[in-house]
Amino acid sequence: MAQPSKLKIGISDNAVQKIHALLSQQGVEGHGLRVKVVGGGCSGLSYKMNLDAERNGDRVFERENVKVLVDRKSFLYLRGTELDYSESLMDSGFKLNNPNVKRSCGCGSSFSV
Repeated sequence: MAQPSKLKIGISDNAVQKIHALLSQQGVEGHGLRVKVVGGGCSGLSYKMNLDAERNGDRVFERENVKVLVDRKSFLYLRGTELDYSESLMDSGFKLNNPNVKRSCGCGSSFSV
């Protein structure tokens, strides 16, 4: 997987397919996947994701008619990140390959930069 530019967020093929499926299932065509960095967790920051409409001031990253929406503050922590999706017997979900992370907690649900 090629690393995206520091000025954007990359979206993998698997993530595009999953976001398309979620938008269709929820009947919210035209929305996107909002990725947000919030305070919390044992390392200080964590990710929050939900389907949402574009808001004023959002950074919008688009690939194959799929949008990833990021507010300005969160983008400071997410620059250069690659959004992926994987399914396995042990773990399924969106993964953020974030080059800005300096350390993360043992369970992998929080991080610091």
